[in-house]
Amino acid sequence: MHGTSGYREAAVELIAQYEEVGFEQLHGELLHLLPERPVRVLELGAGTGRDAAWLAARGHLVTAVEPVVELRVHERPGITWVVDELPGLASVAGEFELVTAVAVWMHLDPAERRAAMRRVAGLLAPGGLLLLTLRHGPVPAGRSMHPVSAAETALLGREFGLVEVHRSERADGHGRAGVHWEQLALDRPGQEADPGR
Repeated sequence: MHGTSGYREAAVELIAQYEEVGFEQLHGELLHLLPERPVRVLELGAGTGRDAAWLAARGHLVTAVEPVVELRVHERPGITWVVDELPGLASVAGEFELVTAVAVWMHLDPAERRAAMRRVAGLLAPGGLLLLTLRHGPVPAGRSMHPVSAAETALLGREFGLVEVHRSERADGHGRAGVHWEQLALDRPGQEADPGR
């Protein structure tokens, strides 16, 4: 089963769900890690563009990658939408100071996660930051998700030169029974490691 299975069919319900919770409510523990100055951002699995819109409103230039076009809501200056997906990201080029993968990584199997981490590490600028949120809990019917952990993801990142700088857990923002999240931040050390954090 493909990682996007079930999302196109449930787009209307998912849009309402995604839009009911704000960026700061979901990512409060990560806010201190975000660059203060405007940077190039790559959002993987952008969904409705809720997070992209929040980042663009603060001056960041966001490339929002989402394979399910039916989910797209936010169209505004500062956001460039791309139809693509992990692990290949064939339509994405350049370097980004911030890459986010919110509720995405669990859709990849272990081999896909290795290929995706290699690809994402190559897109991170020196001093760039990769932020991931990892879902745990019951898999909704018709969806494809794989077990994943922050510990495993951090080790995988280390293989490709990324260093863990933050790990935390949070409850589900939608109050779903049995669902909780791990948040992980990985840094690419480099000479330009002053993103205003």
